[in-house]
Amino acid sequence: MRALDVFCGAGLSSAGARAAGVTMVGAIDLNTLATSTYKLNFPDAFVVNKRLEDVQPSKLRDRIGDIDLLLASPECTNHTCAKGAAPRSEESRATAMQVLRYARAFRPRWIVMENVVHMRPWSRYGELIEGLKRLKYRVREQVLDSSDFGVPQKRRRLFVVCDLEAEPHAVVPPLGVHSQTVHNILDPDGTWNTTPLFKEGRALDTQARAHRAIAELGKKKPFLVVYYGTDGCGGWQSLDRPLRTITTVDRFALVQPTRSGYQMRMLQVSELKRAMGLEESYLLSAGTRRDKVRLLGNGVCPPVMAAVVNNLRALS
Repeated sequence: MRALDVFCGAGLSSAGARAAGVTMVGAIDLNTLATSTYKLNFPDAFVVNKRLEDVQPSKLRDRIGDIDLLLASPECTNHTCAKGAAPRSEESRATAMQVLRYARAFRPRWIVMENVVHMRPWSRYGELIEGLKRLKYRVREQVLDSSDFGVPQKRRRLFVVCDLEAEPHAVVPPLGVHSQTVHNILDPDGTWNTTPLFKEGRALDTQARAHRAIAELGKKKPFLVVYYGTDGCGGWQSLDRPLRTITTVDRFALVQPTRSGYQMRMLQVSELKRAMGLEESYLLSAGTRRDKVRLLGNGVCPPVMAAVVNNLRALS
């Protein structure tokens, strides 16, 4: 199975497809850091660093040949609830319609489009789905949670799976997968520097969230606080369940009780990689910590994509 990944980002969807036996032959993304990361991990793929609108699919097909699978994770920032009440860019949302353009040019048997669940209420979502059906694709929409696939993160995402020849099966989480928790992603104690939680200048909201956690858990258990952004669950979580959804900004801080008081540090890139279900060997391109967090927060958990693609392969 040969595949093209449009809106490829750092290649996490492709990593999942590769784990399911797919050969990635091409990828497109506007973000330079994302495409440089993609090239590091898929050196044999033809990678284009441009807007999809500025690429001629027919010429790309001449370059990479036919494909069996089209992967697409259109820009999600202007769909997600994480943006709050900020204005949405309809131009950005409309980039999702490029999926139709590439599907029409390549005619792959399968298409897998991934996005935030909040894409569904978008005014042109129905138009996109109907466009896929007019191209003779059978379409199945499903919402999958990464924690059901052995990933130590609660991450609900919409997957639109399309097949030219058969009705796509519902994806069933693998039987026997054990739930992974925050404990499974943490680097060993002492790996990273910490600072006192209750220190002068620490945000009062952060301290209030920590106090709520201590009141619930007691004084001897470590926990996470939501350091940036808002949170509707008290602003903290225990380490005994999957991490809440990773976003494109540093969000979570680990708090640990010590003899000298509570110490705090942010979760590190290595830990966020594990929370996405990435292999340790997966490389992130040179860039700032913020750049790497953004690449991960924009990604698809590879084990989920692997399950989706394996389900498609079962129909071939």
